[in-house]
Amino acid sequence: MTEREAQLRAFLGRTDWAGAERAALAGDASNRRYERLSDPATRQGAILMDAPPDTGEDVGPFIEIARFLRAAGLSAPDILAQDRQAGFLILEDLGDDLFARVVAARPDLEVQLYETATDVLVALHRATPPALAEYGPALMTELAALAFSKYRDRIRGAPDPAARSRFESRFVAILREITAQVPLVLIQRDYHAENLLWLPMRSGVARVGLLDFQDAMLGHPAYDLVSLLQDARRDVPPAIETAMRARYLAASGHDPDAFATAYAVLGAQRNLRILGVFARLATERAKPHYLGLVPRVWAHLQRDLDHPALAPVAGLLRDALPEPSPENLAALHPA
Repeated sequence: MTEREAQLRAFLGRTDWAGAERAALAGDASNRRYERLSDPATRQGAILMDAPPDTGEDVGPFIEIARFLRAAGLSAPDILAQDRQAGFLILEDLGDDLFARVVAARPDLEVQLYETATDVLVALHRATPPALAEYGPALMTELAALAFSKYRDRIRGAPDPAARSRFESRFVAILREITAQVPLVLIQRDYHAENLLWLPMRSGVARVGLLDFQDAMLGHPAYDLVSLLQDARRDVPPAIETAMRARYLAASGHDPDAFATAYAVLGAQRNLRILGVFARLATERAKPHYLGLVPRVWAHLQRDLDHPALAPVAGLLRDALPEPSPENLAALHPA
């Protein structure tokens, strides 16, 4: 038995789940690990989150953001037990009906699911956000530049510091202009079909179960809508993307032209970051399956770059970043 397993068993022994059966669940791109707990006596279930602090994980933000979301009437999981110092949480089990699975099995529900997920953002953005760090222009530019250091440079075999510097100076100016126009809101930053659960027995916006929000920050209201509709993991039909943007605008009252600009700019930022993150996961963490998602991310990026607001960086990026051809993606596979 490892030391971590001994800690885990000691934690469970201090809770109502000491005798629960344990089954591993699929993880995510982080160092967190999940198990489903089943109590054979009560037939109740829960989810164990194992977030080892020595790997940089911290359950504190998850706890605080979950409380905020639930207070706003949204379906973040209730926290049933916790050991913040050790990095263990027992969470309400919201089930397995991820949006991506539900839509695959019931395509007739796709519009309803996306409408409800859009309405969640409307409700969330009406709530006064907690004090969080800002996902501001400097940080967004730094993360977008991962497309150079982790994607482009790994494929080309050598960095191009001049191109990267030109991109950063131009892109941060674009981001400053759009983020100065609206009040910031809580953004979950990974709001997409594999982090959202369908809870049809609940009502209104509570029908959407929320996951993976511990990295929430303060950001532009368009950010999570881009995350939802320019999904790296599944194709969202263009008609749904258009309809959900219109639905959000009608409910929120944002200026349509300014919002469209922000949507494209934040989409480009997000997709550049994802290119770098997926390349890093493949090369540094031996997770090459993420490379299969890169062509979709690339297509989103190219569409975003067509917006006039991104003209100062569009040509530069198209010249500097290699397309995700099979040969180029092969260079990102772990050795």
